[in-house]
Amino acid sequence: MKYSPPFHWKPLALVFAALIFLCLPAIMSFAGADTLPTSQRSDAAVAKTLPQLTRDIEKAGFEIGAPVYLQINKSEATLSAYIGREDGSYLHFRTWPVCAASGTLGPKQKQGDRQAPEGFYTVAPRQMNPASSYHLSFNLGYPNAHDRARGYTGDYLMVHGNCVSIGCYAMTNEGVEEIWTLMQVAFEGGQARVPVHIFPFDMTAANLQAHAGNPHAAFWRNLAPAWMFFKTNGQVPDVKVIDGDYVLTNAG
Repeated sequence: MKYSPPFHWKPLALVFAALIFLCLPAIMSFAGADTLPTSQRSDAAVAKTLPQLTRDIEKAGFEIGAPVYLQINKSEATLSAYIGREDGSYLHFRTWPVCAASGTLGPKQKQGDRQAPEGFYTVAPRQMNPASSYHLSFNLGYPNAHDRARGYTGDYLMVHGNCVSIGCYAMTNEGVEEIWTLMQVAFEGGQARVPVHIFPFDMTAANLQAHAGNPHAAFWRNLAPAWMFFKTNGQVPDVKVIDGDYVLTNAG
């Protein structure tokens, strides 16, 4: 026999459903707002980290709040931050060890494969999680247009703290606090999105040749022009997805 709730609950359920329906646009609007979320934890991390980080940034010849570009090298297990200058070029500021990342070289392709992504991602303020179960985190935005074009699945691929990983890039808590603070001041300085470009290794001709027999070799060759463009010019590659492939659009 099908269960039917007591009659006096039905009007209340209808009212509740109507309120959800009426409030949904506002809820969705707030959820999509490109504002940086904060918490007591993130505020404490920034308060602790910012003074020394500011001194280090200024000592290196940069301005606090300048735009930031992040690059991950999977084989070297490093995350590097580059800071923009007035002429549009970016120079290296700091590199942190990635203390845990599961899987092997190659892109993430499906939910549960424990692979960490490779490719070109961007992080907007709303992708920052100041109340993460892994101290602080930000969502890489996987799957991106390239991943979706190939039918890749998975979600909530992060850079986070606590030094444990099942498909994410895990940092030490101190490392992720510095990265978070660097990104926060860049957002506050006007940067809309922080590019995070993830490579399996330095995309040199020698390395590509050494991995020519790998099943992912064609994918890695598709990543290589952007790596080389930044290495040569010091400018952040502008990468689009066209017909399912990454295309460098600011190569001149």
